Amino acid sequence: MESKLREFRREDFDTLWKLDQECFPEGIAYTRFELAAYMKRSGAFTLVAERESDILGFIVAEANRRRVGHIITIDIVPSARRFGIASELLRSAEGRLRAADCRVVRLESAVDNAGALAFYKRHQYEVIRTLPSYYSTGTDALGLEKDLLSTAPEVTLLT
Repeated sequence: MESKLREFRREDFDTLWKLDQECFPEGIAYTRFELAAYMKRSGAFTLVAERESDILGFIVAEANRRRVGHIITIDIVPSARRFGIASELLRSAEGRLRAADCRVVRLESAVDNAGALAFYKRHQYEVIRTLPSYYSTGTDALGLEKDLLSTAPEVTLLT
């Protein structure tokens, strides 16, 4: 499934929020206020994957002053899953975080979200801690991390 990535536009917000509600259960999905607040944080960016003006997914990430990146959420339309869109969004976000001099990137995932945990493992994320009762439902989260310096894409130098 071909898609292109672009920057978030203000008119995308309702569609992205509805997609987040579809992707995650109540208590884990963000409220409108939470999603908007994360997207507006200093150092945050939102990338949107689309095909023929249909939004297929998005990622919200941020770089902080301590050179630590954070993946806040990745959401993909159910019918567009398993076509590499989430991987494309994640690689692009990691590239932007590297460009912002982030050394590592972190994220959280519910302990019972086996699909997400397998996805992140394939992308070289490692579990670094358990976060008890992280979500309002009481569900624990796993904190995951990836070293962006040791996993940087190879660059061929021309001599």
